[in-house]
Amino acid sequence: MFTGIVQGLGHIESVKELAAGRRLVIHAPTLGLQEVQPGDSIAVSGVCLTVVSLFPEHFEVDVSEVTLDGTCGLELGMDVNLEKALRLSDRLGGHLVTGHVDGVGVVLAYEPKGESHFLCISALDDLPRYLARKGSVAVNGVSLTINEVKDSDFEVNIIPHTHAVTTFSSLEAGDPVNIEVDLLARYVERARFWEESLEGQTTASPPVL
Repeated sequence: MFTGIVQGLGHIESVKELAAGRRLVIHAPTLGLQEVQPGDSIAVSGVCLTVVSLFPEHFEVDVSEVTLDGTCGLELGMDVNLEKALRLSDRLGGHLVTGHVDGVGVVLAYEPKGESHFLCISALDDLPRYLARKGSVAVNGVSLTINEVKDSDFEVNIIPHTHAVTTFSSLEAGDPVNIEVDLLARYVERARFWEESLEGQTTASPPVL
């Protein structure tokens, strides 16, 4: 579990193709790997990955084919947002983020607006049903508050600090981004689905023995 508060930037320095996935070597000099152990989880641009080996300023993770098919930004040479797994004693500065990406969106606009930046993203597939004005969303692992939702697009404001300490500083229109919807929205949608499925149905009478 994570909070969507980026703790450091990393760079994918090496990629090794595996039989059913890919091994990444990530350079992370500012993350603080002294407390990390093999088996720990780290969010890499919003994707929860398990550390398989450690070095003073690097760590390695394996990524399955399923994860690669449903995410973006895990290629050689990419800069990535990094966050270590949440401890129960930590402050919840953002919102609860699982690191299970729901889909890939496309940046429609990323433009300066006063001291901040205006970010508009097209959420593909069925993601818009989980998005709400003033609700939470994680974009490339960054916890954000949605300002507006228009059809399949949503808008957020990026404050100067977030722009400076994340990969958003190099974000451009047309870039793909990992999107994770609010955890609660998933369960609300699931409950609504079952409510609609059961609507109009009657309970069958027990068989007569």
